[in-house]
Amino acid sequence: MIGYLKGELAEIKENHVVIEVSNIGYEVYLPTSSIMELPSKGSTIKLYTYMHVREDAIGLFGFLTKDDLEIFKLLITVNGIGPKGALGILSSISADDLRFAVLAEDVKSIAKAPGIGNKTAGKLILELKDKFKLETAFEQKLINQEQKRDTSGIFGMREEAIQALTVLGYSATDALKIVNRVDISDNMTSEELLKLCLKKII
Repeated sequence: MIGYLKGELAEIKENHVVIEVSNIGYEVYLPTSSIMELPSKGSTIKLYTYMHVREDAIGLFGFLTKDDLEIFKLLITVNGIGPKGALGILSSISADDLRFAVLAEDVKSIAKAPGIGNKTAGKLILELKDKFKLETAFEQKLINQEQKRDTSGIFGMREEAIQALTVLGYSATDALKIVNRVDISDNMTSEELLKLCLKKII
């Protein structure tokens, strides 16, 4: 099994990335929310991974945090939810919000994920409710918030630029593609990044 990959971010696509490790390119599927947080191509990143093996295919799923990976592993234990379904859920709702939704039996929030209706969301809540405790959910949310504050400001700038472009009328996918075409430096401001993005459009 591959516990994690650390290497150069060679490609960024709509639902997956390619990580180059020792001259080998690994195609890794990520939640779209995580893809929006990635640094620019050429950066070194670390992804915690889960390998899913079937008779006809092998899929590698990656996450920016161990917490997201653990939630993913719990989701695929639910009958009727496979790796792609679990990835869709984590693309629509964060691990923290999912824990609270399960504890609150909030079917509507979970059912917003693609391919997850009210019936499957209800089943998910029934099967996972005993796995979470409210006190632990609050503690983990604080930990995750602290970890995000410790990461490079590049992630925040990317998110701001993507949001600004969507306000200007671009889809989230197109905004992501535009931002990915810009080489982002540590000393760059959000305004400078947005200006460079707009130049790429012209």
